[in-house]
Amino acid sequence: MLLPTAAALLAAAPVQVASQPKPEAVLKTKAYVSAVQILDRDHDRMVDEIIKLTEIPAPPFKEAARAAAYRDMLIDAGLADVEIDAEGNAMGIYRGTGPVGGPAVMIAAHLDTVFPEGTPIKVRREGTRLHAPGVGDDTRSLAVLLAYARAMKESGIKVKQDIIFVGNVGEEGPGDLRGVRYLLTKGKYKDRVKTFVSMDGSDPSRIVTGGVGSKRYRVTFKGPGGHSFSAFGLVNPMAAMSQTIADFYKIPVPAKPKTTYAASVTGGGTSVNSIPNEVFIEFDMRSEDPSELAKLEQAFLAVVKKGVETENAARSVKEGAITADIKPIGDRPAGETAATQPIVRYAHAIISALGLSPRSASSSTDANLPMSLGVPAVTIGSGGEGGRAHALDEWIDVEKTKSLHGASVGLGILLATAGVK
Repeated sequence: MLLPTAAALLAAAPVQVASQPKPEAVLKTKAYVSAVQILDRDHDRMVDEIIKLTEIPAPPFKEAARAAAYRDMLIDAGLADVEIDAEGNAMGIYRGTGPVGGPAVMIAAHLDTVFPEGTPIKVRREGTRLHAPGVGDDTRSLAVLLAYARAMKESGIKVKQDIIFVGNVGEEGPGDLRGVRYLLTKGKYKDRVKTFVSMDGSDPSRIVTGGVGSKRYRVTFKGPGGHSFSAFGLVNPMAAMSQTIADFYKIPVPAKPKTTYAASVTGGGTSVNSIPNEVFIEFDMRSEDPSELAKLEQAFLAVVKKGVETENAARSVKEGAITADIKPIGDRPAGETAATQPIVRYAHAIISALGLSPRSASSSTDANLPMSLGVPAVTIGSGGEGGRAHALDEWIDVEKTKSLHGASVGLGILLATAGVK
């Protein structure tokens, strides 16, 4: 009789798999509890920093003053290798216990606001409400990240992976994600970032796992122009533009995946009694699905061409024909982070454990860029309540109970992702 070999016995034995701790176990660690106590103690400081940062204007492409202030705050928070990179992003590292140069978690909030240069910005406080342009989008999140770094440093929290804290430029409108685009395609940490967390907005129960892609264009219609009376009958770029808009709004799009479009900004002309020689209009197209966005973009280009051809056929071109200068002004890639990714599972578990109902959503945020590159990414809220984002009367409520509870959610997600010890 042949006796089974040791190898055969091992192969036949049931495999013992070490059980993995649940993500919400982070909330019971001494490290997390201690950090939350510090957030509680220093809540007023966080509110003061929201006010300070809000009152430093950061219009698109002019975030330098706020970036410099944020860099100084990151240094004060005790982070390492604090710097402003070539694109204008301010960042610093919370060192993990893993190998130098190993995988890292990046958590970012954007420095820029939608408000143009010269917009008066002074925070007005009414009870627990702060009112000012940009106070919630995304200045509160910048202050919350500073509070995390300080609390982690003071409580001596150890995590396996480095955490890169970032105040990034270029999230809003014409910025076209330039800050995060640089960080993840050219920046010094681009090959190390294995998980990306964007903190944007207030709702701590919302997890953005779908990145809504967008294509934006400015189309300038040009023609010979002329006197509205004596040159009547010549081609008019305004007519070509109007035809384009009318046809644009006839493009069919699916309700799911949600796909949308808008003609949004226009201008041009010389005077009320002149046929314009130049007019422009800007278009925004969005979709949760890259293929649907591509189809919409091609349909848009076709209607611009048709608008030009229709006007050139309708009126005289003896002084010149209508042309269209089509200029891309925005390209945000679409993307998605699967529900099976650890960052999504951690977020759901921790939000639930802290008594909220997690909900996945799709939006256009800094997380779009890492999603498009295959880097697992989510966008989460920083806590509290707010409203009127992108409006001059924007506000947030910093009532301590909700504010601290919401901020505690993000801290738990961050520590679970970085591997708290």
